[in-house]
Amino acid sequence: MRRIGMVLGSVLVVTSCAMATEITSALRSEMAPTGKLRVGLNYGNNLLVVTMTPEPRGVAPDLGRELGRRLGVPVEFVGFDSAGKLGDGVKTGAWDVAFLGNEPQRAAEIAFTSAYLEIPSTYIVSAASGISAVDQVDREGVRIAVPEQAAYGLYLQRNIKRARLVLTKTNEEAVKAFVNDKLEALAGLRPRLLIDITKLPGARLLDGQFTGVQQSIGTPKARTAAADYLRAFVEDAKASGLVAEGIKKSGVAGVTVAPPARP
Repeated sequence: MRRIGMVLGSVLVVTSCAMATEITSALRSEMAPTGKLRVGLNYGNNLLVVTMTPEPRGVAPDLGRELGRRLGVPVEFVGFDSAGKLGDGVKTGAWDVAFLGNEPQRAAEIAFTSAYLEIPSTYIVSAASGISAVDQVDREGVRIAVPEQAAYGLYLQRNIKRARLVLTKTNEEAVKAFVNDKLEALAGLRPRLLIDITKLPGARLLDGQFTGVQQSIGTPKARTAAADYLRAFVEDAKASGLVAEGIKKSGVAGVTVAPPARP
């Protein structure tokens, strides 16, 4: 686990194009009970966190800093190398807010906002597989390498019926399993797979997607006031262009601003 601290000035009232919320002492205490806003990041996902050094950079750190600015509290970034470890951090109270995929398996302990951005997920398939479309992957005899606690990995565990999932701890291990065990498919986020396929001669990246991973902000389930504030913050960040600006600034490709939440 990595921790990086950052000090921010005091702001008592939030006012922006779509959000005007008084920051009460009760809300601030619930969101940052230690006096710092501890922001959990998955630095294994370079679409959200481009780098952690010399300081965190990417759309998720940018939104975390803005949260701290609006609340008027210092920000401390808490880094994890996988989504699974970040999600498990809620059990130990490692963070106050976390930037991770909104999945039902996590919702029992984490209150999520709507998505602030979306990332398409698809497959790389081997030349020998004979698979030409996403909807052909879930069939007998197909083995799919996938990180078990990635949001798209959790999705496949709920939805794959006939193919066999080969579960790994990290993206790197999934790629190794795909190559070393001569598996038929490798599941992943399209922007990451565009990089991986350059190192996999003969493999093919399938068009389309089997799901779109929705990246949200979460807070421990019991923090109801914090959850309400974060939901409003995310809608404002999308409407005001803050998320789009963060995506552009980070230079990542293949991700899009999520649509507004339904009333």
